[in-house]
Amino acid sequence: MWSRIAPTLRVIDAMSSSMRAPVSEMLSIYRSPSYNRAVRGRSRSQHMENRAVDVRFKGVSPYTVSRVARAIRSRGHFAGGVGRYSSFTHVDTRGNNADW
Repeated sequence: MWSRIAPTLRVIDAMSSSMRAPVSEMLSIYRSPSYNRAVRGRSRSQHMENRAVDVRFKGVSPYTVSRVARAIRSRGHFAGGVGRYSSFTHVDTRGNNADW
């Protein structure tokens, strides 16, 4: 199960390189089902599958981070979800594209 996060971390690394900005914080990675319920996560959360990261990059807005993630995805580097929130960006490698 722990190897499931590797593709997502490679995407995060590519994003960091593309933006020339280091990761400042990874807010959420794996969530147990009970913790996911406690934080009101989706019932089919990719965090419970260990395929998702909620991330912030130093000095880069979530708008820019999500735009970069979608650009990397559009070039075929991964298939997954990109969600933009007010203070972080969600990236996962679920195998099909989703945006929010």
